[in-house]
Amino acid sequence: MKLKKLLASGLAATVLAAGSAAAQEVKIGIAAEPYPPFASLDASGNWVGWEVEVIGAVCAAAELDCVITPVAWDGIIPSLTGQQIDAIMASMSITEERMKTIDFSDPYYNTPAVIVADKSMDIEATPESLAGKIVGIQASTIHQTYANAYFGDAAEIRVYQTQDEANQDLVAGRIDATQADSIAMADFVNSDAGACCEIKGAVANDEAILGKGVGAGVRKGDDALRESLNKGIAAILADGTHAEITSRYFTTSIYSE
Repeated sequence: MKLKKLLASGLAATVLAAGSAAAQEVKIGIAAEPYPPFASLDASGNWVGWEVEVIGAVCAAAELDCVITPVAWDGIIPSLTGQQIDAIMASMSITEERMKTIDFSDPYYNTPAVIVADKSMDIEATPESLAGKIVGIQASTIHQTYANAYFGDAAEIRVYQTQDEANQDLVAGRIDATQADSIAMADFVNSDAGACCEIKGAVANDEAILGKGVGAGVRKGDDALRESLNKGIAAILADGTHAEITSRYFTTSIYSE
């Protein structure tokens, strides 16, 4: 697989070329907002992270010529249905609501949603414990839907465009807690910036809201691309590539059946 830089929408995007020159080119949409350790820009303007590497591995195994294309998170599904991109691989959970609009590949990771708060706060991941608290949530995510459904009657839900903004307000004491993916928040609380805080526990699962894991989103009826991505996902799970990439970022598996 060759790597080369491509200027797209004013951002440096990474071209992930797999197979021969005749390979199908696929624009893979990722969130333009940084989401470490899954995807973020390094000092040279290249997209790096666990999900970026998984995209490269899946595309190589599926013999697809994939171009990473950053898109604002709140417009990523319209960009897919409007054919500006061909697939979404941006930590998007497979939910019943989203499946009304787009199709999904098989999942390539699955982790719980957690509540994070300052170490000094006696908070649990329950509606009762969060009553009267301010909970920060990233907009247009499963976490916003979940928080509104389970915590909205008792807590104030404060919405942010990025999880980084919610994390910053948590550190500054402007909110009491945040809900997000367990792996992303483990990275945050283990960093210098998040040293104040800890994971208080996983929220009660609601598959209808939180989904069945994270998959690649494709347009309705694009069965050929969906099956190609499924082939790539199955291949890297079977040959150990998924586990090898994961071991360089996380201490535990982030894939479960």
